Amino acid sequence: MGTRLREASERLPKPLVDIGGRPILWHVMKTYSHYGFRKFVLLLGYKSELIKQYFLNYRTLTADFTLDLGAGEPAVFHTNEVEDWCVTFAETGLTTATAARIFRAAKYLDAPRFAVTYGDGIGDVRIDDLLAQHERSGAVGTVTGVHPSSRYGEMHVTGEVVTEFNEKPTLATGWVNGGFFLFERSFVDDYLVDDQDEMLEHRPLQKLARDGKLGVFEHKGFWMGMDTFRDWTELNRRWDTGDAPWKVWA
Repeated sequence: MGTRLREASERLPKPLVDIGGRPILWHVMKTYSHYGFRKFVLLLGYKSELIKQYFLNYRTLTADFTLDLGAGEPAVFHTNEVEDWCVTFAETGLTTATAARIFRAAKYLDAPRFAVTYGDGIGDVRIDDLLAQHERSGAVGTVTGVHPSSRYGEMHVTGEVVTEFNEKPTLATGWVNGGFFLFERSFVDDYLVDDQDEMLEHRPLQKLARDGKLGVFEHKGFWMGMDTFRDWTELNRRWDTGDAPWKVWA
């Protein structure tokens, strides 16, 4: 719902909040598409009708076209910016938690493994390397670990003198969950239940870790979650100045 991003998301679901004029959801999907993924399942809830409308009107919203109102003819499109995506829109409940959303959409997961990520985090994650590591490891699940940037300036101090000052440095120790998961299909049957309050990050992943079946893909490049208005402003600044590391597509 993007409650901490209210200035940008008051009328939109968070995945439709834009970076450079395109929803962050589009940026996430472009990243996967760059690595050959073309089948997507969107787990919908809050203001799902707006996400559906965006994709139903995708060509009209993104392409140049001429519309002769007097002739009553269909629009003539001048650009062919059509993504090769097959998108399934799954209504999984307004307040359903993350694990239950996956469980409720499991009927659309028709491959031996599947990827999962959030609708508000982007990065230059090498998804091909993530997939290769997951397949080699034999793990049931693999999570991408990231070093997030601190929200505060860091100072190195000697006595009463600041010897080094870094504005929002990347934290070099410890890993946090950056999304960009891969799971074997068996994860749904063995670890998920239809409990609308079940968070993926709680019992399912905790049990998977205790069973020794959760791997980590260490991503040391750019990653950022769009949690606040400040994050949204920073991501748009990066896009506008050409400093968008997550733009791995041409």
